[in-house]
Amino acid sequence: MLRRTLFERIGQARRALGAVATAAALIATPLFADDATAQSRIKDIVDVEGVRDNMLIGYGLVVGLNGTGDSLDSAVFTQESLIGMLERLGVNARDDNLDADNVAAVMVTATLPPFARQGSRIDVNVSALGDADSLLGGLLLVTPLLGADGEVYAVAQGSLAVGGFEAQGAAETVVKGVPTAGRIANGAIIEREIPFELEGMRSVKLALRNPDFTTARRVSRAINAFIGVETSRVLDPTTVQVTLPESYGGRLVEMLTDIEQLRVEPDLMAKVVIDEQSGVIVMGENVRISRVAIAQGNLTIRITETPQVSQPQPFSNTGETVEVPRTEIEIDEDEDRRLGVLETGVSLQELVNGLNALGVGPRDMITILQAIKASGALQAEIEVM
Repeated sequence: MLRRTLFERIGQARRALGAVATAAALIATPLFADDATAQSRIKDIVDVEGVRDNMLIGYGLVVGLNGTGDSLDSAVFTQESLIGMLERLGVNARDDNLDADNVAAVMVTATLPPFARQGSRIDVNVSALGDADSLLGGLLLVTPLLGADGEVYAVAQGSLAVGGFEAQGAAETVVKGVPTAGRIANGAIIEREIPFELEGMRSVKLALRNPDFTTARRVSRAINAFIGVETSRVLDPTTVQVTLPESYGGRLVEMLTDIEQLRVEPDLMAKVVIDEQSGVIVMGENVRISRVAIAQGNLTIRITETPQVSQPQPFSNTGETVEVPRTEIEIDEDEDRRLGVLETGVSLQELVNGLNALGVGPRDMITILQAIKASGALQAEIEVM
């Protein structure tokens, strides 16, 4: 009987411990989920050396417009381009006065992606260069696209897709979007490749998009921990150099595929970004404020003129109708505003709550932040856009 009671107690203790372990796991799960969501893939915060886009640009003509093209009298470059194109096709147009309004000179731009192969297609953007009203319904003629070295890397041609439009009558004009800009999906064929052999490299450099010493070190440590050997090192706040280990047998692409999926937590600077034109303020979570007192108020004087008309009684032979001025002056000194005190080391949320409690708008908040920075109480960098 005693042995049976002892076994029952042991079983109850085990079941209690199991319940405690299950509850602890359920409580710990959201914490680990939050840590995971705070991390970013290395793929999303770095660029690989040599894997980059290249900008292309070209000059061309768009035809087939419904009377919304360039005026050849004012757009001389459009007229000369049209004459030159016709001459290459065997048409002599220099003896006649050209008066076409369905042709527009345009600039064509495109982005050549990395490792783009000859014969593949890319999208192009087309924008009017002259005084054309709309490119709706236009057709871009063959346009070479040049790189920064002056070489032709692609050739564009095709019908434009324009999102905006313009409609006008005798007394009103309606414009939606930008009718003088369009896009041609897969409108250019790549004619020249940019040589770059990634597979033959024995080391590669990773460039952080937001340079930071701490983030670069975390990336290097994550790579070394995954591979198991010291294969990466930090060169500067932007660059992490990774050497191809023997375990990958010269397969650099496979190593990059594995590395870019690793997760690290980027470290952020304490920075306040201000756009004075739109009144937008963006503050990082590491922004801290030393002990400081803030008072904000404006003197508002409002003058309202409501003139009235004074006239004599009906059928009266004396007096005349005159305008009598009536002026009302209101003065608001914001006496309800109070002095607010922010303690040392307040967080971003506390700073925002304190300024909102004072009734501070975005425009005044910009001035307050700049004043706090000038006093030395703002432990962050202010960047004005």
